[in-house]
Formats: sequence, C-alpha cells, structure tokens
Amino acid sequence: GINGLPQVKNLEMIVKEWLEYRTSTVRRRLEHRLEKVLARLHILDGLLVAFLNIDEVIEIIRHEEEPKQELMKRFGLSDIQAESVLELKLRHLAKLEEVRIRAEQDELAKERDQLEKVLGSERRMKTLVKKEITADAEAYGDDRRSPIVARQEAVALSETDLMGADPVTVVLSTKGWIRAAKGHDVDGNTLTYKSGDAFLVQSNAKTNQQAVFLDSSGRSYSINIHGLPGARGYGEPVTGSVNLTAGATLSTMLVAANKDQYLIASESGYGFVTTFADMLSKNKNGKALLNKPDDKKLHVPVKLADQKQDWVIAVSNEGRLLTFPAADLPLMSKGKGNKILNLGTGGTETLIGLALMKDGDMLIVNAGKRHVKMKFKDLEHYQGERGRRGNKLPRGFQNVTSIEVVRRDDD
Repeated sequence: GINGLPQVKNLEMIVKEWLEYRTSTVRRRLEHRLEKVLARLHILDGLLVAFLNIDEVIEIIRHEEEPKQELMKRFGLSDIQAESVLELKLRHLAKLEEVRIRAEQDELAKERDQLEKVLGSERRMKTLVKKEITADAEAYGDDRRSPIVARQEAVALSETDLMGADPVTVVLSTKGWIRAAKGHDVDGNTLTYKSGDAFLVQSNAKTNQQAVFLDSSGRSYSINIHGLPGARGYGEPVTGSVNLTAGATLSTMLVAANKDQYLIASESGYGFVTTFADMLSKNKNGKALLNKPDDKKLHVPVKLADQKQDWVIAVSNEGRLLTFPAADLPLMSKGKGNKILNLGTGGTETLIGLALMKDGDMLIVNAGKRHVKMKFKDLEHYQGERGRRGNKLPRGFQNVTSIEVVRRDDD
C-alpha cells in the first residue's frame, strides 16, 4: 500500500489508495512544473532589463573585469538573472526582441495562474485527475481480459466433496435392494437376486454422486453412492437408509447432474418439469415431490434433452394422443403441477404413456401385440395446447399399452 506495508485489502480499499497515489503524483508533477515556470519568468525579467539597457550591458560585458557583479549592482539583477545574461553570446544579446520576451512572459504567466488555481483547489485537482484517467482509458484501454464473476460464499467441504469420482453402475431390484458395481459395463439383468426378486433399473454414476429414489406415493429420497455395497452380494435394502411412506413401494431410481431436467407426472394427467437437484432430500423421510391421487401410478421421470426443442407426448389408455412443446410446462421444485392431458369424466381414463421427442425422433405406440411407428411430422394432427383432450389414434391402436421414443441419436 501507500504506507509501504503489506496488508490484505478489498477492491474498494485498493481503488481508494490508488486514487490517493494518483492524485499525489499529479500534484507533484504540477508543483515541479510550477517551479520551472516561475524560474523561467524570473530569467525573462532579467533578459527584459538587459534588452532595455542593451548598449550599457554590452559595454559592461566587454570592459568590466567582473561583469556579473557589475550587472547585479547596476541593474539590480539576481545572481541567476545575471548569469543568464552572461551565458548569451554578444551577437545573441544584440538580437533580443522585447516582443518575443513579453510574449513568452504572457504565456508562462497564464500557465502559472492555471497551475496555482489547480494546486489551490481540491475540486479542480479531482477534475484534472478524472480527465487524465478518462483520456488514458480512451487512448490505451482495451476490452477486459480477465472477466469479473460473482463468487459464491465459501462453504465447508463435505465428505462427498472429498470423495473420488470412480465410475460405478447402481442397480436397484424390484424388492428395493441396492448395490453398486464397479465400472459402466455392467448388465443388471445378469446379476444374481434373492428368490422372488428381480432386476428393476440401473444407472451409470460416479462414487461422489447421489442416487434419487421415487416411491409410489410421489416422494423422493436420496442416498450417497459411495456408501453402497458392491455387486458381489445381493446388496442392501434401500429402507436401511431411508424411511419409505407406509404402504409405498419404490418406483424407480435416477442418477444425474444437479442441473439436468426431468418431466415428472402421474396417471392423473398432471405434472411438471423439475431438476435433479430439486429431487434430492437431506432427510431420511424424503421429500413430497409430486402430489397425486393415491390410486394413480407415478410415471418414470423422462429426461429433457432440450426444453426448447422437446415436445411432450401424452397418451391415454383410451387412445387419445396430445403433443405440445415441453416449454409450456412450468419448472417447479414440487407440487401437483399443471394439466398435461384432459382425461374423460368417467374416472376410468388415465395417462398411460408419457414421453419426449423432437424432430427426427420416432414414436412407437404399442397396442397389445400391435404397434405403429410415427415420425415427428406424423404428429401434426395431434398437436394442441397443453391440457387439451388430444385426438384419437387410428382404429386398432386405441387400446394403448405403452409408448416409446427412439431418439435419432440412438440410431
């Protein structure tokens, strides 16, 4: 700092000290220039006296043994003034012009007055410093190379933050047993399960991530993956780490990046878009994620590739299909959501199929043993506003059992 001592300082302190240093530098520069101007004016006064008495001055210089002392005595010149006169050669001394001397005096006098005004006024000094900084910025400034970013407040590292990021495959069984196999080349169907148990779902993950579990009541739970048992045994029950709602069963499992978005809905026809981070829960009792009727099943959440390009595909068990932009659904952290498909009033119609697709993908509608493939352009007849009834599928395909989307990227 300006006191020459090291110190931790914030940006405001640094800028203030720099401005103080800059102001001091400008002041010293002006004071130095003022000294030079005053010295030159003093010399010009002596030269003017010499000009007005040029013949006598030349005579003294030619014939006196100590011309300097004689000039000082005769004309009242100072030591510096007399020295300046003597430093001029006689031919130059003879060429002195009163007009030129007075013109330089006037110019320097104006500069002296201006310098004294600035040095005598804090306001004028600040204005000058500001003008000089602005001029330097225009002359030498360029675009910022180091971006200024807002840094999050420092937080203590958790155990998960210190964990390695080793690849694992997390496998969940139908009875709710969980395990983590090393690597991503694992097929959960080939693992051994307890009698009456079977493979349900698997996800590629890393040991520093969390797995989210959704139960049939619409609640979500999360478990640290690094603490899961290996795949050599049957694993351990999820209920050893979380407290499921009474009577609820596990529906599915997800592992993703916190910012990844999912479409979540139930057979009631209501749902919303949420992030993986909003599914996480710090409590063993989980989080009420989706509010739904007890008799309506939860659909497996569908991951969004791009909310601006994805279209929602909603199909009822009575063969009504509706498609609309995924951007029409709200981004929520929990709740009932918005109406996706308007179901009949009889109470028997449900949202049986839910998917996302974009131009270039293929929709497959399964109706028992039959199925029909539909390209994105084939769905124009079924496009509508979110929450509408949609249109009937062709005869023979209205008894829908399931739907699936083949992504163009998967071809």
